[in-house]
Amino acid sequence: MGIIREVRGYAPRFGANCFLAETAVVVGEVTMGDNCTVWFNAVVRGDVHSITIGNNSNIQDGAIIHCTYQKAKTIIGNNVSIAHNAIVHGCTIEDNVLIGMGAIIMDDAVVGAGSVVAAGAVVLPKTIIEPGSIYAGMPAKKVKDVGDEMKAVIERTARNYPMYAQWFKEEK
Repeated sequence: MGIIREVRGYAPRFGANCFLAETAVVVGEVTMGDNCTVWFNAVVRGDVHSITIGNNSNIQDGAIIHCTYQKAKTIIGNNVSIAHNAIVHGCTIEDNVLIGMGAIIMDDAVVGAGSVVAAGAVVLPKTIIEPGSIYAGMPAKKVKDVGDEMKAVIERTARNYPMYAQWFKEEK
């Protein structure tokens, strides 16, 4: 189990069957749904505002989830995959979204349901990503609509991470 810490009187709350890797950090005003996973060296830091994460979402290795003091909370929906070393900051990520490796999502952005933010993309503050879109680049722009193959990747990734967590639970 990772580091879980109360900050400013707020303690993280977890749904059923969540997994935190040993070096994961979850602190402060964080509410996590069922079957969520937070992986090695990932940080979910709800010290300055709230972070809400839906069911079946995964925060992969090295990812950072944070917000802006008294201004921008972070909301992450159901079946969301935040890939390795991504930064999700003070924004809204709707359901069934894949945030690629090293992507950055900034304050007050909204990533619409069923979308993909490509690896390395930078989503600027207040950007609205329409549902079912793929955004890439710096700054991120729409490159195309999500097709059936990518929808399957989004679903498979969200579905597989609780299975991976089970492997680590069995090792104990």
